[in-house]
Amino acid sequence: MSHGHHHHPHEHLEPGGEGEARDLSVPDEELAPGQLSRRRMFRRAGLLGAGLTAAGMLSAQGEAAAATEPELAARGREPKDGYLWLAGDHHIHTQYSSDAMYRVIDQVRHGNAYGLGWMVITDHGGATHAKIGVDKVNPDIVAAREAVKDTLVFQGLEWNIPGAEHGTVFVAPGKGEVETLKEFENSFDGSVKGAGANTPQNEALAIAGLNFLAEAVRKRRIPDAMFLANHPSRKGIDSPHEIRGWRDAQPSIAVGMEGAPGHQAGGIPKPNGPGGGRGLYDGGPSADSFPGYPPESYKTFGGFDWMTATVGGLWDSLLAEGKPWWITANSDSHVVYGDASDRGPNSDFNANGRYEDPIYKGVPNLGASDFWPGYYSRTHVGSENFTHRALMDALRAGRVWVDHGGLISGLVVRARAAGTGQRGVTLGDTLQVRQGARVELAIEVTLAGRPNWAQVVPTLARVDVIQGDVTGPATDKDTFTTPNTKVVKSYEVGENSGTVTFTYQLGAIDRPVYVRLRGTDGKRSAPGLLGAAVDPNGPQIDVYGDADPWNDLWFYSNPIWVLPRR
Repeated sequence: MSHGHHHHPHEHLEPGGEGEARDLSVPDEELAPGQLSRRRMFRRAGLLGAGLTAAGMLSAQGEAAAATEPELAARGREPKDGYLWLAGDHHIHTQYSSDAMYRVIDQVRHGNAYGLGWMVITDHGGATHAKIGVDKVNPDIVAAREAVKDTLVFQGLEWNIPGAEHGTVFVAPGKGEVETLKEFENSFDGSVKGAGANTPQNEALAIAGLNFLAEAVRKRRIPDAMFLANHPSRKGIDSPHEIRGWRDAQPSIAVGMEGAPGHQAGGIPKPNGPGGGRGLYDGGPSADSFPGYPPESYKTFGGFDWMTATVGGLWDSLLAEGKPWWITANSDSHVVYGDASDRGPNSDFNANGRYEDPIYKGVPNLGASDFWPGYYSRTHVGSENFTHRALMDALRAGRVWVDHGGLISGLVVRARAAGTGQRGVTLGDTLQVRQGARVELAIEVTLAGRPNWAQVVPTLARVDVIQGDVTGPATDKDTFTTPNTKVVKSYEVGENSGTVTFTYQLGAIDRPVYVRLRGTDGKRSAPGLLGAAVDPNGPQIDVYGDADPWNDLWFYSNPIWVLPRR
């Protein structure tokens, strides 16, 4: 096993990139993303003169309006590897959901206090929300944006996907955000349209909904829109062909799924917790479930969904097609474990589209399954700048890693030509090399270094490198395994502060491959579902009624592809 070492990172600039980044005759919008991030870095360091182009000045002013650099730095958001790494959560409910209770500002203030740089409010789609809630929640979201300026707040909804599970749909702020979401919900929500059953007509309605969002962006009704599938294995009703269908129909809208569901307190044992399934994955198949899914797919593994947790499983079968499909980790916060508040008196949700503001009840709710946004689950996104649009661009690009319980505090991953000193590419990107060129994966992990919200400084026990062959589009759209993906290297760490680095040698590249990372506190592991030769020390299946989330922590990264030029 290789051991990491502590170091001070520094950045290698790509040849030619620095010059264009410094050349102010080239406007910001003509630079490649990497060059643009370097130009911003130079600006912050005071290395660029006063001769900014008009476009550059407007860009700089826009960023300053969002949040000043000192404000960002004060919140630990100074750039790393050329990006602002902003933790966030795209699955959050409020008093505008029939099964939740908090005000928008309650969720946003908590998320901000727990370090989140972006959040999406996703109250449940349905008749009452479509008629009342989608309008009423907007002023609360606008007010939260004003009150908490260093967290980017988006309006979205939790879509009842026709013929399938729930999903996050959200849009970039703009004058069309409410009317577009409202029309989408009234036209394409499975609950509103009575389209929940597993039929070809309902699957087609889901695709039509994604097409509607893409068209709304194309016609500039809204600046941007995005969809991610939520808790995809919980009921077994997101079939592999449906997931492929969403991705292939609108790849700029349908970008991924929850790698880990919310409700992570659900498995805390009674009497101190709900004593249910972690993630509320506590059911089994129904008539609408995909018949090929095994019984274990309805459970979580180290808090992560079966699709993501299984090395060589469904997520890997999607990545092996060479197409993007990203994972996230969110709170799905409805009612918070241990909270002592209750819904306001005289609430009439059906009439008003919301519950009255919560009140103090004085009794901690140990039967609740959720954490506040940012308290346990985090989706870290490498954004070009601190704006809603840049955040969505970064999420779409797959510059994303996720963790539970503050297991680590930073991750920089670069695939690059071995021994050249080139900077290479990061998460979500593709490195193109000549046939037979040697490639290496440079990994830099910033360890926890401070207590999480369980008052423990997590120790990272191990980092796994997972590699798979890119085999091309699946001939069977319902396949959920890929034969040539496995853990290829494990690094023992056993530390909880400072920085560790590793360099994994992929060797000579003679075929297209992808690589992704996983790490753990090492407290619970077992051979993977496809065997120890594929995954010797994977996450263990979570035990119903006995799954303490703080004693089973993992991080996962999104992939990097490496393609040889023929």
